[in-house]
Amino acid sequence: MVHALRSRRVVTPQGIVDAAVVIEDERIVAVKPVSEVAAGIEIEDLGELALLPGLIDAHTHINEPGRTEWEGFATATRAAAAGGFTTLVDMPLNCLPETTDVEALELKREAAKGQCLVDYALWGGCVDGNQEELEPLALAGVPGFKSFLIYPGCDGFTAIDRANLELALPHIARTGLPLLVHAELEPSINEAFARLEAEGADWRKYETYLASRPDQSELEAIEMLIELCRQYKFRLHIVHLSTAQALPMIAAAKKEGLSITAEACPHHLHCVAEEIPDGATLFKCTPPIRSRANRELLWKALEDGTIDLIATDHSPCPPSMKRLEANGPGEEGGRFDQAWGGIASLSTAISVIWTQAQQRGYSLAQLAEWTSAAPARLAGLAMEVGSIEPGKHANLVGFDPEASRVITADALHYRHRISPYMGETLRGEVRRTWLRGECVYDPASRDVFAHTTRGREYGLSCDITPA
Repeated sequence: MVHALRSRRVVTPQGIVDAAVVIEDERIVAVKPVSEVAAGIEIEDLGELALLPGLIDAHTHINEPGRTEWEGFATATRAAAAGGFTTLVDMPLNCLPETTDVEALELKREAAKGQCLVDYALWGGCVDGNQEELEPLALAGVPGFKSFLIYPGCDGFTAIDRANLELALPHIARTGLPLLVHAELEPSINEAFARLEAEGADWRKYETYLASRPDQSELEAIEMLIELCRQYKFRLHIVHLSTAQALPMIAAAKKEGLSITAEACPHHLHCVAEEIPDGATLFKCTPPIRSRANRELLWKALEDGTIDLIATDHSPCPPSMKRLEANGPGEEGGRFDQAWGGIASLSTAISVIWTQAQQRGYSLAQLAEWTSAAPARLAGLAMEVGSIEPGKHANLVGFDPEASRVITADALHYRHRISPYMGETLRGEVRRTWLRGECVYDPASRDVFAHTTRGREYGLSCDITPA
């Protein structure tokens, strides 16, 4: 069936235009003035509702199989659809087993079948000792690999030290796929923690937690990674960059011609350390939310291209793990050292981002680049998704940039409806989400979500460069 969506603000790579997006067999076949659409084609007029390419989250923790009490494919993809995301790229840790070999990858694929409201891809894991698994994972269809340089909070996904990383990098370079790295090193963190403990620091204070994750830890990690990128010629991606002090280093590496990209997260672009109350562990993430001045530099780096994209790092957990209250005798609630470090944000991210972006004069076109086109390039999906143009999947978002919304629990949709944004008034709201031409989210309809779970995996074909 051929049909079309018309908007006065269709956000395309060529600019924002008044156009009809013509859809046939799940794909966009034309973007043209409504007067040029053939007679007989049904056109749904969206009026002034902006039409964006479906958002792509390159950093999602779905946690299934194994930890579905934290999150799962069904709830994560519902929250994604409500937030305008039509593709999620799931991280290889927090699930059981961790996605560090092909057998575990196939178990995750089996778990996802029939549950997903939006499309997805699955990162592989690069951990100590699994270097021989990396090329098989690439051939099996993962879009890239994820590593931690520091303990990730789950025992089964080991942090990788420099020696093991150097064993893995020739394999990763041969695949041509990116290595995504959590860039913090432990020595600086251990030193800061020991100092704070010796001083008897109050772990209910956010300033204590912030002092325990110094900028230096990120700087040392990124410096090492750039050195390795130069030596092994692999694609390096820095996840959830939090310290603006690393920006000159990253900019210089890009100017040198190294293949390096970086992402920012909605919480680092919206929240500031100065405003986080004591005991408010819903704001705990790693690396941490830093100062107001730091936030402004991250936005400038998005504008000039030093930071390439925005990803959510949707990292949910059961509410008890945030330690908002004492979980037993002798415990104290609100301790940042004991709380899980993660923020769930799939259904709120676009509003969090746009609230700050529009205040700084950024455009819907820039929003689409940071949340769709650039993540598609990172994950190797740009031939299929990431922009509104002929040939791409008809993954689309009807977005009202002028609307205001108050964040409430019933708008979150992921498994545990807790959020640091609860009660906050944000700008911009998703009115519709289409997956390959079919509406999967419409809050104005009685059912809200589509009944059919059409989400499917994007598995990549990989040509391994001979050693």
